[in-house]
Amino acid sequence: MGYIFDFRAARQYDSWYEYPQNRFVADLEDQILLRLLQPVRGERVLDIGCGTGRHLVMFLQMGLDVTGLDASPHMLEIAKKKLGARAELHEGFAQDLPFEDNSFNIASLITTLEFVDDTQKVLEEACRVAKDRIFLGVLNRYAIKGVERRLTGIFSESIFNRARFFSVWGLKRHVREALGKVPLKWGTVQLLPAGLRTYTQSVERCSLVQKNPFGTFIGMAVTLVPQYQTKNIPIKYARQATKAAPGLMQTPTHSRQGD
Repeated sequence: MGYIFDFRAARQYDSWYEYPQNRFVADLEDQILLRLLQPVRGERVLDIGCGTGRHLVMFLQMGLDVTGLDASPHMLEIAKKKLGARAELHEGFAQDLPFEDNSFNIASLITTLEFVDDTQKVLEEACRVAKDRIFLGVLNRYAIKGVERRLTGIFSESIFNRARFFSVWGLKRHVREALGKVPLKWGTVQLLPAGLRTYTQSVERCSLVQKNPFGTFIGMAVTLVPQYQTKNIPIKYARQATKAAPGLMQTPTHSRQGD
C-alpha cells in the first residue's frame, strides 16, 4: 500500500510551491516532463499519485483530458478545490488501478514511486491502463540534494523518511523488467543549488546539462510497444493411405504365348 499522506503532510506538500525558490525547481521539472513526454492536445492522461492536483492543472491548460488518482483523501480534497468538475478524481492505490486496459494515452507517476511498496507492480499497472506512453518522475538518490534529504531524515521527522530514492540506472532496470527493451528517454534537472538560480537559469535549462545523471529530479518517458504472445495450437488430422500417382501405377505383366 505504501505511505499515505495525512492532512498535515498534504498541506505541507501543497504550500511547498508557494516559495519562489521552489517554484523555480518545479518549473524545471515541468520543462523536462514536457520535453520528454510531448503530450498532444486531446490525449487522455491519468496522473497516478496526483497529490493536490498541480500537474492536473498543467495538463488541463494544455488541452488534455485529465484523470487523477491518489490514496490520500486529504490530497484529493485540495485537488478538488483547484479543479472542481474539470477533472475526474479517484481515491485508490497505484498497485490496483480501477480502470480498464488501455483506457488512457498517457499515465504519469510524478514523485509517486518513492512512496509505494511494490515498484514493479505499480509500473505494470501503469503500463496496463496506458496504451501509448508513461512518464516517471522520481527523486535521485545520487544527487547532492538527495543525499542531504536522506541525512536530514536520520535526525528529524520528515516525509523523506518514508521515501525510496532512485537512480537513472535503477529506474531503467525497473522499466526493462516490466516491459522488456522498449524505447525510453530520460533527463535530470536541478544539478546546481536553487539559491544560485539567478546565475544558473540558462545552464539548468540546457538539454546537454540535463543529460547529467546526477540532477535532483529524474524524468523518464517510456514508449509502450504492443506485445503479443503466441501459442502453438495442435492441428488434428486423419492419416490416409497413400496412393500411387497415376503415372506410376504398375500394370501386371502377362506372359506372351510362345515365350
